Amino acid sequence: MILSEKTVKKIREKASKYPKRKAAILPSLTLAYKQLGYVDNEIYIEISEVINVPQLEIAEAASFYTMFPKKPRGKYLLQVCNNISCALLGADAMVDRLEEKLAIKRGETTDDGLFTLISVECLGSCCTAPMIQINDDFHENLTRKKLDKLLEGLKNGK
Repeated sequence: MILSEKTVKKIREKASKYPKRKAAILPSLTLAYKQLGYVDNEIYIEISEVINVPQLEIAEAASFYTMFPKKPRGKYLLQVCNNISCALLGADAMVDRLEEKLAIKRGETTDDGLFTLISVECLGSCCTAPMIQINDDFHENLTRKKLDKLLEGLKNGK
């Protein structure tokens, strides 16, 4: 098994609170993601066995939500908004800068496992575009200088 006993126990506890087992799919995926940093087919099988819901239904839910990556991501998930406001105000240039500085393309992770770069639809900060979400933190009104400073801080553990 890939999931720890602790995670399986938490999944069972969550599932027991729902009158329908299907309602436990998202909480189960969330717990698996918190343990592993990703969910994949093997995890779907394990969750299926724990909550007694068909594997296909778990896979369908996981594939619908971008918050459940299918492979491990870096310590820092860099999500650059590419919706209209951010795009008009330079989001593509910010992505280009990140690709240049980190030597990766969108969807890739640096060799040291520190950064994963992705583009995402609206992050809800149109008035302060362009913006990036790094893990759970929003950074708005990006410029090349701000972006470089953010990267240096993350590389230095700040």
